[in-house]
Amino acid sequence: MTRDIGLKVNGPKEKCTDKHCPFHGNLSIRGKLFDGKVTGSKAKQTITLQKDAPIYFSKFKRYARGTSTIHAHVPECIDVETGNHVLTAECRPISKSVSYVVVEVKV
Repeated sequence: MTRDIGLKVNGPKEKCTDKHCPFHGNLSIRGKLFDGKVTGSKAKQTITLQKDAPIYFSKFKRYARGTSTIHAHVPECIDVETGNHVLTAECRPISKSVSYVVVEVKV
């Protein structure tokens, strides 16, 4: 049985015993949502996510392309590979650099 996390996302079909899973564990979701492209998945249960955002320079009245890297936790019940587009949600800090959790893999 998956827990309702307050977002309109498709829950995972598998069950897991991860305590940092928002669906099966006790991790609460709050704050911002990001979707981006997975750039690295070498670490155990952690991915790096590249988020693209336009940056406005008022002096030149132009936009520039900006990117930022976000580290996110991947629960055991969600399968993520490099190159996938994922939706991540903000949560409490899990480690020094991880404050987001993967909620859904977009097709």
